[in-house]
Parts: sequence; C-alpha cells; structure tokens
Amino acid sequence: MTTQEYNKAVLSLSHRLYGYVYKSLRDEDDANDIVQDSFLKLWQNLDNVEFEKAKSWLFTTAHNALINFVKKHSRMQSIETAPYAEPHAESSDNQSFELKEIIYKYINTLPEIQKSILLMRDLEGYSYEEIGEILKLNESQVKVYLFRARQKIKDQIKDINNLI
Repeated sequence: MTTQEYNKAVLSLSHRLYGYVYKSLRDEDDANDIVQDSFLKLWQNLDNVEFEKAKSWLFTTAHNALINFVKKHSRMQSIETAPYAEPHAESSDNQSFELKEIIYKYINTLPEIQKSILLMRDLEGYSYEEIGEILKLNESQVKVYLFRARQKIKDQIKDINNLI
C-alpha cells in the first residue's frame, strides 16, 4: 500500500470505523483511541496490507482491539464501582431517548460476537460476506449469530412488555 492509498483509506474509512467502535463502547475517547491505534497499526503494516483489503484489515484490527479493551475493563470494574444510572424523568421528549437507551442496554448484554455482528449489519449496513471476512466467520455463521442476537433482544423486549 502506498502513502496515498493509506491517506485515502483514512479519509474514506475513519468515520465508519469510529461509528462501529463508538456504538460498541459508548465512549468517545476510548473509541477515538481504538480507531487511532488501528490506523497506526495499518501504517506500520503498509507493506503487508493491500489497499483493496484495507477496510477488512482495519475492521478486524479494531474489532480485536475492542474485544481486548472490553475484557481488560470488565476485569477492572467491579459492581461497587459501576456508575449508577439515574432514572430518566417521564416526558414525551424523553421516551424515544429512553427506548434507545434500553435497546443499547440490551445490545450490550449480548456476547461480543453477536453484538459486533448486530452492530455491523443493522447499524453500519455491512453485508454478511463483509462481516464474515472481518470476523473470520463463514456467511452461515454470521447469519446464525445475527438471528440469535435479534432473538435475544426481541425476547427481552417481550419481557418488558409483560411487566408493564
């Protein structure tokens, strides 16, 4: 990969890569760090990565960094130090915000592989083939994980409706 191709990859992929990482972490600074590290690793491997495969390479690198980050921080944060979320005030303006927060909460309870596939497919719009390439899975595995993730979220939403 040439320097010009690298710059083109940065311009065309940085926003999507950031969106993927941010939707997983919900923290701007940590998402920026992971994206920056991913592009640094790409720069360090310019001779080993073809420009046509830069997108897949970057998302794979970011995905792996994301998993490592989550594992590291989940070990560090205990239940006592977890931030307490204040309940939101009831109003029509807050209802859509609350619904999004509930959905993100459910997404965050999914296993990492299901969460990543769900975010890439439903929020980023990647094809099954692209997701499989990034996560080193075949297309049918991607479909199964996606189905299971969606099913878990549907089941959790049904449980809330039964309580209301």
